[in-house]
Amino acid sequence: MSHDPTVNAGDIARLAGVGRAAVSNWRRRHDDFPDPVGGTANQPLFSLRQVESWLRRYGKSYQVSLGDRVWQRMKAAGDLRLGELVAAAGALLTRRRGEAGPPSTGRDGAAGAGAEALPAGQHGDPPAGPEPELEPELAGLVTEFAERHGALTAYEFLCERYFEAHSRQLAVTRDEVAALMARLAAPAGATVLDPACGVGTLLLAPGAGAVLGQDLNETSAAITRARLLLRGVEADVAAGDSMRHDGFTGRRADAVLCDPPFNERAWGYEELTGDPRWEYGLPPRGEPELAWVQHCLAHVRPGGMVAILMPPAAASRKAGRRIRANLLRAGALRAVVALQGSDLWLLRRPTAGERPPSDVLIMNAGSDLSAVEPAWRAYLDDRADHTVRIIDLLADEVDMTPARHQRRDDLGRAFAEARDRFLAATAVPPDLKVLDQPLDQPVTTLGDLIKEGLVTASQAPPKMTADGGDVPVLTSDDLANGTGPTGLTTQQQGLVVIRPGDVVASYSAVRVMTDGGAALGPHLTLYRVDARRLDPDFLAGYLRAAGGRATTGSSRFDVRRTRLPRLPLKEQRAYGEAFRQLAVLEDALRETSSLGQTLIRLGLDGLTDGHLHPQP
Repeated sequence: MSHDPTVNAGDIARLAGVGRAAVSNWRRRHDDFPDPVGGTANQPLFSLRQVESWLRRYGKSYQVSLGDRVWQRMKAAGDLRLGELVAAAGALLTRRRGEAGPPSTGRDGAAGAGAEALPAGQHGDPPAGPEPELEPELAGLVTEFAERHGALTAYEFLCERYFEAHSRQLAVTRDEVAALMARLAAPAGATVLDPACGVGTLLLAPGAGAVLGQDLNETSAAITRARLLLRGVEADVAAGDSMRHDGFTGRRADAVLCDPPFNERAWGYEELTGDPRWEYGLPPRGEPELAWVQHCLAHVRPGGMVAILMPPAAASRKAGRRIRANLLRAGALRAVVALQGSDLWLLRRPTAGERPPSDVLIMNAGSDLSAVEPAWRAYLDDRADHTVRIIDLLADEVDMTPARHQRRDDLGRAFAEARDRFLAATAVPPDLKVLDQPLDQPVTTLGDLIKEGLVTASQAPPKMTADGGDVPVLTSDDLANGTGPTGLTTQQQGLVVIRPGDVVASYSAVRVMTDGGAALGPHLTLYRVDARRLDPDFLAGYLRAAGGRATTGSSRFDVRRTRLPRLPLKEQRAYGEAFRQLAVLEDALRETSSLGQTLIRLGLDGLTDGHLHPQP
């Protein structure tokens, strides 16, 4: 690498512990601030060495961690090589842990641990490319980073930065969805396959005994392999097109988890017309997802489960009707669950002589992932509330869209319950006095309150491991939605445990916590006040107001400059109660908006199918 490491304005703000607006001010006010060395007019890049020199010259405190130095050296090679360098770092770290390079990718057709032999098909594997290498100086930095913080922590830091930098190019399954799929389909110690593994999110979720993975992109496959091996997981990861060049011909896993590419028309229809994987029918040219479904079923042992994310249209498109019907008749397709943005299909490979079920689970979970697992367990125990008779589906258009199968006999009760919740979800705004002139009050800033010891600020560790974790974590989504903690992590150094009365803030939400015990999640800041001198609702209200004003601008605001009036504790509590009532009102409006949409939908369905009738 011949170029110096570069940083953008956001990097400088993070290193110096200030907001992006402060960096913009430095550029305007100081003629000697380093000139851009690359990037664009809107996203300029600066030499890290020049920025460090300028910060030292002006006495600005800053901290460039070893991880940041490694990352900036990688970025200096250019965005097009970032993935290759991250993969090379993974290969280096796995070698240092005693791994003898990447494991076999199934080219000999031998079944690995927990994998079952399958009749050989007609597809060979593409040749493996050369393993990437790091230049010596960067390799030394990566090695030092791993020695200080552990190989897994160091590598996950680099992966996380890479995923953030290429978030538009990388399709990464949400962690909570991946964990749900693993719980539903992959028992502990199972051999798990993901034939479209990307960067390995689904393969990291289960407590698998061994994993098989394949991805079209060689860089993604290499990153997946390293992430698994550094966790001590027996990993067999191939690079190549799973449809045309199946890397695991002759192998069956205990479970298959898959989030395939949607609407990929060039999936190999012409070459694969006679492929033995199409047990349930040749997938139409425009139905690549049904090819993925059958590919997954072909690679799971009899009695094994497949959990695959599908586009919602795949449940109803006419072109796929015959295959859906065959899957139902055979007892392979067991559930279709609508999530946000996609449907989750659960399938089970039939065993010889097994009697197919008479019904299928069809439900609309939306954002409530917690409802899915209990519904699936109830379905397995023949006591589910969201089942549809297969004979009814076959007699119709085999339309398995969850919204279409709302239980009609429940419509009246559901409408009444939704109406009651809607009427109960009300809140009264605070009674505020209108003044002709604003009060002239002495003010302070959050930064001053921290210096005076009235507030302490804390943040979560940069990387939190969820594998096998049982410590609840409050996430950014939890904070924004006003829900309890939904994340999980393991006991580890640096966890920040939330207490009642703590103020937790993100860039878009601020809340005073009423419950404690959960760990603070990534991208959140916790402010703990001295309750003898500062009211937490008072602080939260001013933080919310400052954040709301800042979102109308183009730069991220410096939260430590948030201005608050200096008031006696009694007056703070009066303000705090008003702020608390406004927060309650905001939550109520969010809830009534959601309930109102549900109420309208249930009312329309009930009136049109006769389960509801206008009052005389």
